[in-house]
Amino acid sequence: MRYLLLCLSALFFSAPAMAQLEVIISGGFSGPYKQMLPEFEKTTGIKVITKSGASQGSGPKTIKAQLAAGVTADVVILSREGLAELVEQKRIIAGSDVDLAQAPLGLAIPTGNPRPNISTVKNFTDTLVRAKKIVVPGSTSGIYLVQDVFPGLGIVNKISVQVTERGSEATAILAAKNANVAVQPNSELVNIPGVDYVGPIPESLQLIQTFAAAVVVGSPHQSEAKKLIDYLSSKNAIEPIKNGGMNPVR
Repeated sequence: MRYLLLCLSALFFSAPAMAQLEVIISGGFSGPYKQMLPEFEKTTGIKVITKSGASQGSGPKTIKAQLAAGVTADVVILSREGLAELVEQKRIIAGSDVDLAQAPLGLAIPTGNPRPNISTVKNFTDTLVRAKKIVVPGSTSGIYLVQDVFPGLGIVNKISVQVTERGSEATAILAAKNANVAVQPNSELVNIPGVDYVGPIPESLQLIQTFAAAVVVGSPHQSEAKKLIDYLSSKNAIEPIKNGGMNPVR
């Protein structure tokens, strides 16, 4: 019996550990990612630890800032604009980047509020001016809205805008009815409790963001990282991408 126990103990302690990945993801692709992750872990046996960060911005919660501060990751998933900054800093393995999905900018309101007409630039502009408070994320979309769209519409002095570090913070403020309007990627506005997605902003003002995944330089799990990226860009991703308010890129 003692011999059997020793054998079982040796087998247990010598068994290989389950492969593990660390991912830092921005809000834009989080919906489809969360839908697909359980099946990926089940079919591959790879355990994934998910961390969160903004694609761009100046705060400590950006993916760029976290990597610079020593936060570990095997895979990053973020907007192409943010990924370009990481490529420039040589934090991404060359050729490992893959486009996953695209998301246009949309507008949302607190659940129960009257739905505005935003079908034209004038209607969209009027909606923003009537809103007592607008909330936008401080990442790629918010930078574009604050620096380009709002000044271009000539309404900077007519609106009150709160910029949050993350898109999830913006929708939380909206759901709590502490803002009247949120403008950010569609994928961050659909399937959110307390938030009613109205629709995309007018085409002439649009920013179609492409969200991509890539392997981080120094990752000790590059093979597993590639498996995750392949899965997120496979045919299995099409329905989750559509359900998440995004458009497939292939």
